[in-house]
Amino acid sequence: MSRHDGMPPAGVMHAALRRRDASFDGLFYAGVRTTGIVCRPSCPARKPLPRNVEFFATVREATFAGYRPCKRCRPLAVPGRHPAEVERLLDEVDADPEARLRDADLRARGLAPERIRRYFQRHFGMTFQAYSRGRRLADAFQQIRRGALLEDVTLGHGYASHSGFRGAFRRLFGAPPGRARRADCIVVGWIPSPLGPLVAASVREGICLLEFTDRRMLEGQVARLGRLFRRPAVAGRSEHLDRLRKEMERYFQGSAAPFTVPVAAPGTPFQERVWSELRRIPRGTTCSYQELARRIGAPRASRAVGRANGMNRVAIVIPCHRVVNGDGRLGGYGGGLWRKERLLALERAIPAREDSLRQLHLPQEGGEAGVGAQRLVPGL
Repeated sequence: MSRHDGMPPAGVMHAALRRRDASFDGLFYAGVRTTGIVCRPSCPARKPLPRNVEFFATVREATFAGYRPCKRCRPLAVPGRHPAEVERLLDEVDADPEARLRDADLRARGLAPERIRRYFQRHFGMTFQAYSRGRRLADAFQQIRRGALLEDVTLGHGYASHSGFRGAFRRLFGAPPGRARRADCIVVGWIPSPLGPLVAASVREGICLLEFTDRRMLEGQVARLGRLFRRPAVAGRSEHLDRLRKEMERYFQGSAAPFTVPVAAPGTPFQERVWSELRRIPRGTTCSYQELARRIGAPRASRAVGRANGMNRVAIVIPCHRVVNGDGRLGGYGGGLWRKERLLALERAIPAREDSLRQLHLPQEGGEAGVGAQRLVPGL
């Protein structure tokens, strides 16, 4: 049986599978050895014997192990939303970040704290309590930067003393509140989509992360952001994230309007050349790895181009999904080949004329624009 950090204990998963418990959907997937299919916990199909079940954290891992998606519960058909109880908690914290929901409060709502903790760790990389704490401090951070008095912010966010607030603030932001007007942080939020929820992050310069929450490399990408920007990550809202949410909604509705949210994507000089060229590929078209290498002046570096493509942290806005193999096959994609296929199908239905015209006005390689943290390019 496969085991992964963040998954429930085996006994809990077997019990959830027997009950067809939909509240566990997304927390794990069950591969049935006798049929070779992978199912959601809530699948209505006849339940297999425990010895014939192998558990996986994601459908991707089950696919790599040789399982095919069940046609009854359709585990690949991601609805783009979190479980209802998680959605309610997110809405509650967003509406009142100062509220403190402890384990007892969750139990009073009929929720198992350990299940909520596992879900948040699995999908968001932090516990629910850490998310709530970060949300409170993120609001406090913004108030201080706008000039609010420390006394008002301290008492307004539930801290009984200045020392308690300063300690929590310093642990999260790496600086005491008095220096917050000169500090910065990585603000993390979540965006629903028809292909599943995405985690997004922004810094003062622009969007620095946009990934599907089930991507295997997500935790490593978030850790790398902390090293690149030397800023802590906190849950909250920002002008860039609000703008990205609107533009992503418009994109999935089939609009041809370009992305205009600024992007902050520092990397090696080679990676930045690749990512910059990716943004020149018009919607509705694709480009091979070999052709992309030729376009950046490194015709023998198609494998390096592929690696740089895989290291892109801002999916869709920096359209790494538009790169395919030389024979026209889709090739790899961190968010899953099924998503790559859906994205390309969506974009083929969008008139590409506006994008094509926009390409004529983009700066050429070596110009002032780029995708680095200090060289921001409006999205296409």
